[in-house]
Amino acid sequence: MARTPDKVIKGKPRSQISAFIVEMDMPGVEVVTRCHFMGLKALYNGVVRFTNVKVPAENIVGGEGRGLKVALTTLNTGRLTIPAGCAGFMKLCLGFVREWSSGRVQWGQPVGKHAAIADKIARIAANAFVCESMVFLTSALVDRDNADIRLEAAMCKMWGSEAAWRAIDETMQIRGGRGYETAQSLKARGEKGIPVERMMRDCRINMIFEGSSEIMRLFLAREALDPHLKVAGGVLDTRRPMGERAGAALKAGLFYVPWYLGLSVPSGGIPGDFTPELTGALGYVEKTSRRLARTLFHAMAINGPALEKKQLTLGRIVDIGTELFAIAATVLRADAMLKRGAKEYGREELLHLVGFAVADAKARIAHSFATLKRNHDAKGYKLAVEILDGKHPGLETGIIKPE
Repeated sequence: MARTPDKVIKGKPRSQISAFIVEMDMPGVEVVTRCHFMGLKALYNGVVRFTNVKVPAENIVGGEGRGLKVALTTLNTGRLTIPAGCAGFMKLCLGFVREWSSGRVQWGQPVGKHAAIADKIARIAANAFVCESMVFLTSALVDRDNADIRLEAAMCKMWGSEAAWRAIDETMQIRGGRGYETAQSLKARGEKGIPVERMMRDCRINMIFEGSSEIMRLFLAREALDPHLKVAGGVLDTRRPMGERAGAALKAGLFYVPWYLGLSVPSGGIPGDFTPELTGALGYVEKTSRRLARTLFHAMAINGPALEKKQLTLGRIVDIGTELFAIAATVLRADAMLKRGAKEYGREELLHLVGFAVADAKARIAHSFATLKRNHDAKGYKLAVEILDGKHPGLETGIIKPE
């Protein structure tokens, strides 16, 4: 990406960003140093120096001045490929823990039948199915012309990358010392070279690149707030004269009164041919979505413009919305599989898998709603500020620091 000459629009210059393909063997291109990372050892990132590099016009991608559009378009695709990979990653983890937990015996039975380990296995399995369901649904939207998948791709990326990290963490915990040992070392002593430690190193980046989890939550929160700001922004803007704010309040009231009352009434319906065992989950999504909309409105009314800075509050709201999307994607996929008679799952086994996944998501949603009201966010923020100001120095003493 690079700045190209400004374009004059209606008499005013507008800066242009264009995307180029720069060949590494072009004169003036120099790789100063290559970066090295914890995982992804084949990743070829580095510091590149350009000295009077001339790039032909035919190497412009998408047209002059359209670099930002190219970047944003590829970003959505990139954000969707990560959870797609994470779904496969979790399936691989599931295979490893199933084989190990069924063959490793402790206290008279396979370790997988001990409740503490069984719980981990169940979550890896359920999350793999949910992540794949979210990716399938979003990919289907991509196949439609001009589909805007910014929100869905962001939710898939955030949810899938975090679920994959939990899966590899639990996989290492289940395999214990053999999980921590490298595949090469395991092979050298006659065991299967299961690369759990490498998978952990490679997986960690997924919560960082293509938009970190923190950025995804802020992006989704902003998208949720924007419609409200368009309606009520004039009311919340304390810089405006009281007369303007009063007029804006009247307009906002005319919109919000019927809108808010409408949130108390179920909207839409479940198709009559939908799998009966799954209708409860869809009903929960519809009901809880209305509750979430009211919750966001209340938070905006109470905090005003300051809500934008309450990132933990917004993060909980985003997490609830993402879990609802995950439930919807999961039950829709399960319904389609049951109708076409998918051979990879028996009916009862599939309903059991989805039932656990939905119950697990409901538990996380309940926790997020509860912590919106009762939390210690302010105490944590105060402590962090004290540390940033150099207080609590004793917390960093008494150790041998690396050079």
